[in-house]
Amino acid sequence: MKSNTSIKSVISMIIVISVLATGCGKGSESVLTDDGNTSESVDTKTYKEAEIEDTTTEKSEYSNNESNEEAGNNTSSEALANNSSDRSVDDAGGEATGNSLVLTDASDSTTDNDDTKGASDNDKIEDTNQNKGDKSDMDSTISSEDFYISEITDELFEKMQGKSYKDDCNVPREDLRYIHILHKNLEGDTCEGEMVCHKIIAQDILEIFEELYLNDYPIERMVLIDEYGADDETSMTANNSSCFNYRVISHTTKISKHGLGIAVDINPLYNPYTKIVDGTRIVEPAAGEPYLDREADFPYKIDEDDLCYKLFIEHGFEWGGSWTRAKDYQHFEMPDFVADELRATYN
Repeated sequence: MKSNTSIKSVISMIIVISVLATGCGKGSESVLTDDGNTSESVDTKTYKEAEIEDTTTEKSEYSNNESNEEAGNNTSSEALANNSSDRSVDDAGGEATGNSLVLTDASDSTTDNDDTKGASDNDKIEDTNQNKGDKSDMDSTISSEDFYISEITDELFEKMQGKSYKDDCNVPREDLRYIHILHKNLEGDTCEGEMVCHKIIAQDILEIFEELYLNDYPIERMVLIDEYGADDETSMTANNSSCFNYRVISHTTKISKHGLGIAVDINPLYNPYTKIVDGTRIVEPAAGEPYLDREADFPYKIDEDDLCYKLFIEHGFEWGGSWTRAKDYQHFEMPDFVADELRATYN
């Protein structure tokens, strides 16, 4: 199943326009250190959250001119004072106009305006659901009642406030989307899943999870991270898959990719984040340490032969398991240049 707009084509168009217009991506001189959290948005952050968003230099085969400006994640405290940044952005729903990227809603392919504020509880994104009826590979179990995108309702927004949507969050509510899906667990049972993400990746996320469901791909749990007080360590330990959780990169004002809603963690307990810092191995969640041996056979493991990996890559995401100085096997994110465009919009 593929998006109406080819993400790879849009990314290529964006890069060509950026090169013609400016000759390079947007630089950043923000400094990331290893001396703890200082931003008011990082009070519950794990080591992964506070420092993982600067791993652009670790993206072996994914590195490019746009992402080289966001280097980091060295293996000592002193080396952590490199350029910091998220590994981010999406081209799903981006249009090139003049010298800039006009971000549009992937679910309705129209430029955003303020008419989405205060959405009603049943306000679905029409194009998302209309496009499903004529897909020949859709199983009868897939329907718009089970797989849909909606705007953030008042009820949901109240649940998110002070948790995933922090008091200082400057990502507009109308730029976020609620995703409802079905997924299978390891026993083959059908479970409901829900996630909040940025609108520009909403359609891609929906299509990815539809394919995973049709192929009986196991996801143990997918509830809103607000159920865990927006605490990532707790959510990851519960093997909960999630996306949006607002925060800035430690010691900077840059919104992280999870903070932008353009990074997704899948089955995180079995696909942990790990890095050596000052001779000590960091593992998050800590309970994921038994699953660091990626040659071992165990459930929920993501590798390059995995269907989840293949679908996310097909939709333009990059995988944290491909980094060199750290590994984040659970983590899929949009490229850096998309994050830069979003940050420029919100900052």
